[in-house]
Amino acid sequence: MSGTTARGGTDRRYDVVVIGGGAAGLSGAVTLARARRSVLVLDAGQPRNAPAAHMHGYLGHDGLPPARLVSTGREEVARYGGEVVESAVAAAERLPGDEDFRVVCEDGTAVVARALLVATGLVDEVPGVPGVAERWGREVLHCPYCHGWEVRSRPVGVLSTGPLAVHQALMWRQWAEDVTLFGHTGPEPAEEEYEQLAARGIAVVDGEVTGLEVADDRLTGVRLSGGRVVPCGAVVVQPRSVARAEALAGLGLSVTAVTAGGASAGSCFATGPAGSTQVPRVRVAGNAADPKAQVIVAAAAGMQAAAALNADLIDDDVRRAVAARRA
Repeated sequence: MSGTTARGGTDRRYDVVVIGGGAAGLSGAVTLARARRSVLVLDAGQPRNAPAAHMHGYLGHDGLPPARLVSTGREEVARYGGEVVESAVAAAERLPGDEDFRVVCEDGTAVVARALLVATGLVDEVPGVPGVAERWGREVLHCPYCHGWEVRSRPVGVLSTGPLAVHQALMWRQWAEDVTLFGHTGPEPAEEEYEQLAARGIAVVDGEVTGLEVADDRLTGVRLSGGRVVPCGAVVVQPRSVARAEALAGLGLSVTAVTAGGASAGSCFATGPAGSTQVPRVRVAGNAADPKAQVIVAAAAGMQAAAALNADLIDDDVRRAVAARRA
């Protein structure tokens, strides 16, 4: 690692350490490096969209493999003098009696930063039906704007595990003509919802789903508890999306519950405008702050948070310069 030596120690010192090297983190790092800040990106290499072969909805990059966007982003960070290190973060805290932060990597090495950009993303917890986790991001999906076009000609099944299942089925009907709602463990639709489903030609199948049928590494159907198999080429689920917050507990950031349709849908960091938090000079961007953000939105949020962090540092630079002049 480059950078300067921290005051009173040997830890490398940076203006900003970016925790997370996905679209939000790398976008923020490029913005900060172009602002002539010393920047270090710590990337655990566990992106939320890793199971997906391609990303969509990113203007100019539609259909690009997510790994290629990361590779290009790393090159752009390096072009402006920033650094990217493949490492998870074990801990982070504000230094006692100081305004700086200390970030400890998984190998025990540590760095010091004046500011932090948290872009650690989320972990998606999918229903525990056999085969769902294995096909996640391939034929097991949740966002029609990400994958609806690709499965438009296939029969699509919606696995009900909560109150949003009917909404999901009606939404996915825009992309696919053959949609089936599997009651599974979710609540029974209300009379009005049954009418809406029938009006849109969406079948409702009662009974618990016990697994997915796969042939030649391709999803072919949904298996019910009674043994019946309903043909399906894609299955829609509602995951719980949980913030990666454990290693950052020492910062004192607030984590807030996320709900959908009145039910728990996971957690994320509580943020204000431009990813601000209750901790000065710590901002959060991407899915860690907005679970619904697609890649292009996460990248934009990373840039906004980085610009705000640079403004925070400019204010601090001015304050220090005035104090030094008066001294």
